[in-house]
Amino acid sequence: MWPFPSSSNEKRLYLDFAAATPVHAAALRAMEEAEPFFANPSAIHRDGLAAQELLESARKKVAAVFEVPAHTMCFTSGGTEGNNLAIFGAARARVFAHPEKKVHLVVSSIEHTSILEPIAHMSDMGVSVTLVAPDTEGRITAAAVRAVLTPDTALVSVGWANGEVGTVQSLHTIAQCIRAYEKEHGSSIVFHTDAGQAPLYLPTMIAGLGVDVMTLDSGKLYGPRGVGALYVRDEKRLAPVLYGGGQENGLRPGTENVVLAAGFAAALVESARARKEESRRLAALRAHFIDALKIAVPDAVLNGSRDSLVPHIVHISIPDIDAEYVALALDAAGISISTKSSCEEGERVSRVVSAMVEEGEMWRAQNTLRISMGSGTTQADVARCVIEIQQVVERYRSFAK
Repeated sequence: MWPFPSSSNEKRLYLDFAAATPVHAAALRAMEEAEPFFANPSAIHRDGLAAQELLESARKKVAAVFEVPAHTMCFTSGGTEGNNLAIFGAARARVFAHPEKKVHLVVSSIEHTSILEPIAHMSDMGVSVTLVAPDTEGRITAAAVRAVLTPDTALVSVGWANGEVGTVQSLHTIAQCIRAYEKEHGSSIVFHTDAGQAPLYLPTMIAGLGVDVMTLDSGKLYGPRGVGALYVRDEKRLAPVLYGGGQENGLRPGTENVVLAAGFAAALVESARARKEESRRLAALRAHFIDALKIAVPDAVLNGSRDSLVPHIVHISIPDIDAEYVALALDAAGISISTKSSCEEGERVSRVVSAMVEEGEMWRAQNTLRISMGSGTTQADVARCVIEIQQVVERYRSFAK
């Protein structure tokens, strides 16, 4: 519950954790403690060395959560920069290493806009791009990826867990497919994933996923906004996109923000400690929400996988409503939800659901609601949200008659 102003007598109920998370108290403390270390961490004087020591401590903490060497973590300004660096960096590295070859990129069609827009730009520049469609549950299969690989493929990018419908992808299986293709054709492909909120709820040993590059965004992980990290197994597989300094193993120039890095690391450590218990708690709340909704709004349809999904997202389609009307009516009643990924609010149709459904069910892409739970969400909150959805839907349908 959050103390935001509301037109109702109840406190605001925040159920949009997939869009943004509050900053964990441990992260706030870590940032406060890091404030005195304002010196440039690249400086050779004592103040600079102290800042560098704190920065590297944060890097080690982030790396430890994912069980990888510290030098493989490159600090960024967040998920958007990380995704852009992964995409453009992989393409540029291929061009530099093999200027005689064409560049081909393979990307899931249900990725975040910070991946799809750079991909569209690359396509406009003449780079060959293939979008891989999901099945009806939002899954990207290894077979679908394998079918479009070519000797020119430089990058495959598939998000770990979809931020809209919550489907978790089998990255390990896709990685095995890619490695088999590499061995057969003597090629080299960078396998990238946008991790989003997945580390909050899924096992985080990167070696088990089989990816080469992973994007992390502190603002989705109960850390401060404006910072993130890019796991890069081998920095030679990416070329820098920006120039002006040798920071972050030469991949990301610019003076690092030590305070934000410290906050990010602290939030990630706390989230890792709570992962198993919080995942179980939210899975139970999610099941309760769905059961209650089936009674309250029987014709609501659940979008996403039935058995492979993150536990905090409920994504539904309700026939004969206006999704924006419902979301705004809930907002007036003191409840914050979204209709789709926040970066695509304003669009009338969910791009993700459009890619999943058959032509005769396209209404599902127009009438979507995303309820995403998190720290502090209770069963009483879930019950209140279901009741409000029922009342708003009934009111809208009565007006529409």
